Amino acid sequence: MDELIPSASQDITSYEMPDIRSILSGQLAASSIAMYKRDTQAYFDYAEKYGLPWLEPLSLVAWRDALALQSEMSPNTINRMIAAVKRIVREMAERKMIAREVNLEFSQVRGVQMKALKARLKPHARTRITKEDMRRLCEAPDTKTLVGLRDAALLATLASSGLRASEAATLTVEQIVKHSDGYTLLVCGKTDTVYRDAHLSVEAYEKIQHWLAARGTESIYIFTLFERRGAAPSCDAMSEVAIWKTVQRYAKLCDLEHIKPHDFRRFVGTQLAATDIRDAQKALGHKSIEVTARHYVLDSLKVGLTDNLY
Repeated sequence: MDELIPSASQDITSYEMPDIRSILSGQLAASSIAMYKRDTQAYFDYAEKYGLPWLEPLSLVAWRDALALQSEMSPNTINRMIAAVKRIVREMAERKMIAREVNLEFSQVRGVQMKALKARLKPHARTRITKEDMRRLCEAPDTKTLVGLRDAALLATLASSGLRASEAATLTVEQIVKHSDGYTLLVCGKTDTVYRDAHLSVEAYEKIQHWLAARGTESIYIFTLFERRGAAPSCDAMSEVAIWKTVQRYAKLCDLEHIKPHDFRRFVGTQLAATDIRDAQKALGHKSIEVTARHYVLDSLKVGLTDNLY
C-alpha cells in the first residue's frame, strides 16, 4: 500500500512545536502531560517527515487517515492522539500564540469511528475477575518472604480499594484513616481536585501493617521497591510498571490470563454495584454514574434465564 502523503499547504507559516510541559503546567498531572507530549510529538514528526505545516488542519486529517490505514492502533488510541493535538492547539489559541480561527478549524477535525475499526479493539481490555479468583490471587504471595508480604498487602489493597495503579504506587501511611468500624484511604487521583475517600478492608490494613513491621526500611511510601533480588527494600515507591508486573506475575501463577491492575478496580465496581451502583460510583470516585455503569460494572450473563420462556 502506498503511503498516504498529502500535499503541503503554502498558506500556513511553519511553527515549531511548543513547550507542552509549559502549556499544560498546573492543569494536568505529570504523567498526563508526558502522554500529551508523546502524542503531539508523533504528529509533529509525521508532519516534518512529509514537509507539512503542522498547524494546518488538513495535516491532522492526513495523519488521522494514515493512522487508520497504515497502523494497527485501536480506534481509542487514535482518537486519544488526535484529541491531544487538538488540546495543544486550543491552549496555543488561548495564549494568542496562533489565531483563534486556526483552533476553530482544528476543533472540527473528527476522530475515527469506533464501528469502522472495531476489529482492532482488544478482546481482553476488560477482564472480569470472580470472587473466587480474587481470593486465589490475594493468597498467592508467599508471605514467608519480604517480597511476598509486600505483594500480599498490595493485592489486598487493590482488591478492596479500587485504587488505580498510579494511586497505589504513591500511597503513604498518612493516607490511611482509621474509623471506629474500619478504615478508609484519602486519595487524590487523576480526575480529582480534592482528596476523596476510598475503601480499605480490615484484611488489607492488617497485611499492610505486617509488611511495614517487617520491612525495616523507613519510607513515606507503603509499597516500596527492592533494589535487586534478595536485597533489602529501598525507600523508593513502586512504579506503575512494577505494580503491573506484580499483578501479572501472580495472575500467571494462578493460571489467570489478561489480568491487569485496572481489572481489580473493575472488580470492586462490579461487586459493589451488585448491591447499589451508587456505592460503586462513590467508591471509585466517578463524577458520573454513567461512567461506572458503562466501564466498571462487568455483569455476566445469567445462564438459564430463557429456559422457560415458552
